[in-house]
Amino acid sequence: MGKVHKIVIVGGGAGGLELATKLGNRYGSVKPSSRKISVTLVDKNRTHIWKPKLHEVAAGIMDLADQELDYIAQAHWHHFAFRIGELIGIDREKKEIRIGPFLDDTGELVTPERLIPYDTLIIAIGSLTNDFGTPGVEKYAQRLESLADAKRFHLRMINACLRAQTQTSPLALNQLKVAIIGAGATGVELAAELHRTTRQVISYGMDRVDPDADIKVILIEAAPRILPALPERLSAAAQTLLVDLGVQVITNAKVEEVFADKLRLSDGMEIPAELIIWAAGVKAPDFLYEIGGLESNRANQLVVLPTLQTTRDPNIFAMGDCAACPWPEANNGRGGIVPPRAQAAHQQASHLFTQIENIIHNAPLKPYRYRDFGSLVSLGKFSSVGSMMGGLIGGSLMIDGLFAKLMYVSLYKLHQLALHGWIKVILDTISRLIHRRTDSIVKLH
Repeated sequence: MGKVHKIVIVGGGAGGLELATKLGNRYGSVKPSSRKISVTLVDKNRTHIWKPKLHEVAAGIMDLADQELDYIAQAHWHHFAFRIGELIGIDREKKEIRIGPFLDDTGELVTPERLIPYDTLIIAIGSLTNDFGTPGVEKYAQRLESLADAKRFHLRMINACLRAQTQTSPLALNQLKVAIIGAGATGVELAAELHRTTRQVISYGMDRVDPDADIKVILIEAAPRILPALPERLSAAAQTLLVDLGVQVITNAKVEEVFADKLRLSDGMEIPAELIIWAAGVKAPDFLYEIGGLESNRANQLVVLPTLQTTRDPNIFAMGDCAACPWPEANNGRGGIVPPRAQAAHQQASHLFTQIENIIHNAPLKPYRYRDFGSLVSLGKFSSVGSMMGGLIGGSLMIDGLFAKLMYVSLYKLHQLALHGWIKVILDTISRLIHRRTDSIVKLH
């Protein structure tokens, strides 16, 4: 048996898991004696969920039993290996990575610190929100960066409603007020869903809470308008819908400091809130900055060539939100980097999959070209807004309403298809449609 080429993928998000699944299906299903590559996926979590769905977990409209995917099971079904742990170091000379120990909820050691050798390393760790050093954010604000974050916020929301229902004293000024800082896709989607789900929770016998008078969702954006990445018409349409729902929208408002029960804007205005969500800004994890001597930018992203190879090591690739990939066509030909979107991670995973044979044989690699299919933002059960095919037609095809909602749902279905195939996706979709008719609309635990 010839030498087996070891491919290690760090990060089980949309791009990393799709690539591991495709490679496992192609190369891992053959007999060990004929296998020419091995695939190992490394992630610090046990399960995967599509990150654009985290706002639905936070709002309580997603059943995790249907949407959460176990890495160990996926690895078994699709013929790759899974190792749990967080990347803490890269030794480029020895061609091995170091992953930290994994502890359970009680602090007990599950797996020790380990070294994993590689021939090709692909880093797909994703991104985090960027608080820009704003005082109080780290201590008092919640983020939606992981499944644990989304679950924690949902439970706090339910507990806030229960507390208001049972207390005998009048509501405090900040009670049942939710402040969302950042009106990009995550902030806008969460605001729209929270309006519906909080009222649904109150309808379950919480008669002492007035959903219109007591509950308030406040969306705060530093830019002149919400959804600044979308065309102005769609931004205005989204804001109109949010205001009609009862969401308070504040633009041109920079948050100066966050406190336990309020936040202060740069103009001195104070906004009381019981729950504060920080959804502004994007950066790669801090530990990724110049890890292993690799080049990175101010947002901690690893700088890569058009081939997705890091600039200082041709055997290490980066993709998705943690990669600063050149996009020459951006900004009317003035250039830029590929935006941190799920569609980019999906495209880059597909591109690397087609280049694997060239990678393992040290053949020249084709450059990756980002195709901008536009942006879509969900505004609740029946509405969405977005621009489609922006980079392909030289402009934007602006869509909203039910058609945009169907397109938004289809993006998630494409991700599921990459992981499971047609048959399982169709059967699971039918099963969920039946299940939703017999279950509560909002999770209460």
